[in-house]
Amino acid sequence: MRGRKPKPTKQQIAEGDPRQRGKHKLLEKLAKEPKPLRGFPRCPSHLKGLARKAWKFLTEQIEAMEQDHRPDAIMLEGACVNYARAVEADSILQREGLTITEQYVDKEDRVIPLKIRNRPEIAISNAAWRQVRAFCTEFGLSPASRTRLSIEPSAEDDAEKIAEILSRPRKPRVPPPVIQ
Repeated sequence: MRGRKPKPTKQQIAEGDPRQRGKHKLLEKLAKEPKPLRGFPRCPSHLKGLARKAWKFLTEQIEAMEQDHRPDAIMLEGACVNYARAVEADSILQREGLTITEQYVDKEDRVIPLKIRNRPEIAISNAAWRQVRAFCTEFGLSPASRTRLSIEPSAEDDAEKIAEILSRPRKPRVPPPVIQ
């Protein structure tokens, strides 16, 4: 599919329908969209080490942004696996260096360097970080993608604001000055 990704219907409604489709048509479209269950399942048992830590961290952040939906757990699992893979490849690169020198041993047991090439861990690291970045963009975990998210305030937020306003101390009422 070419072109820009389609905007979520909620975002189109919040922006005021710039394409002039009609708010009622957008509301109908929103009502027809599937509503996935909220919340992530428990961390898969096969995730170990860094992947498990990434799962815990990312689920907390996504839940705080109220973007946690059960069908997205598989994509989150892939991001955690790729994160662990990228960090492991980066640690190998730090330890072993960025290049490999291919050598040749001749008949007299002399080592002759043939060529220097990049380590395969560079490609592994780059591909894994691309996958992690793509996941983070989808869920609003990067600074640029957070600006594109629009989350409607919940009724609980409104109730908290009203309670805060009502609980403030009242200023004593001063009668207006009498003009004689």
